Amino acid sequence: MHINNQQGLVSCIKIYPKEQAKQYLIIDVVSIIILIFIVLSSNSNLPVIAKIIVLITFLTAFYVALWYRDWRLHLATLTGLFSVAIIGIYEGSIMLFFGFTFADLIGRAQVKWHIASAMLAIALMFIVVLWVETGELFKIDDPIILPIMLIQLVFPVLIYYIEKAKNLKVELATVNTQLVKQHERQRIARDLHDTIGHTLTMIKLKTELTTKLVDKDPSRVKGELQDILATTRTALKQVRELVSDMNFVSLESELLHCEKLLLSADIAINISNNCPKILLSSVEETMLALCVREATTNILKHSQAKSCIVEIDYFDPIYTLNIIDDGIGLENQGLGNGLSSIQERMTILQGTATIDNFTNGGTIVSLKLPFQHYRKEPLK
Repeated sequence: MHINNQQGLVSCIKIYPKEQAKQYLIIDVVSIIILIFIVLSSNSNLPVIAKIIVLITFLTAFYVALWYRDWRLHLATLTGLFSVAIIGIYEGSIMLFFGFTFADLIGRAQVKWHIASAMLAIALMFIVVLWVETGELFKIDDPIILPIMLIQLVFPVLIYYIEKAKNLKVELATVNTQLVKQHERQRIARDLHDTIGHTLTMIKLKTELTTKLVDKDPSRVKGELQDILATTRTALKQVRELVSDMNFVSLESELLHCEKLLLSADIAINISNNCPKILLSSVEETMLALCVREATTNILKHSQAKSCIVEIDYFDPIYTLNIIDDGIGLENQGLGNGLSSIQERMTILQGTATIDNFTNGGTIVSLKLPFQHYRKEPLK
């Protein structure tokens, strides 16, 4: 029984556009049934065979206009309006009400002159039927006919702009989807660079160090290999986190991690947090932690530094985080993916990021955020 119901639904969808079934199917079925009943049960002078032919013409034109938007819609609309005019002549001008069927469908045409010519045909249909009925041109006996005619004339234009708005909405949704996909690709590329790239850099540095220690200090080789293994496991964990989306990264834990990495590369580091009671949101803390991670990676890869200082301060109303090294600076280095991603992250937080060289060598990465994004921890 369930299978038969599904088959019936599929058949209904095939003879009627799926996207219109929810709004128009019941209305169209009821209208057609009423039209057929009125025409076949009337006592007009139109022979039964002629009634059947007119009704078949109406239904054929309706279903062609229902499925197409090109010249076939235009031709079907003109044919359908002609059949409505015949019915109106023999059954009375009130039957012109069924012209709404084609006034609606022609509004979905893709060519404007199709709509204009169909509107002209609607006006001509009313004029001819009323002329035959009253014997006088432009005479209307039933006052309801005038608003019916005016609405049918305006209807195609309204439907045209509604359909145009729908198409623009679809196009906008498509563009937005493309932008979201592009943004997601950029985010994934940035996160891969900031996480996996950072960890692989450490594996490379430790591997180079282990290679040197094989001859100079074999006793440290085992410890370094264990660090490499642990770092490799960290890389695998980071891959899993990236697949499941970016997780929260604690600024404090990231500073400790970066301290450990710099010390293992023989780079001295001093971390000074002068405002530990400033509370950051999870997004802001994660963004700052990733900026610190990226800055540390660049120190390890490019700076040739011997020491590094991390300073966290609050200067009303600015929260600042500075990372300073005594290396060779950024000359001939360019911004690259890492430093540009720092600036991008700070822009997202409505903050700023500046990267400058000192005249006597070294680099300072300065991250600044407006204080209104934060609050102080209440006193205990």
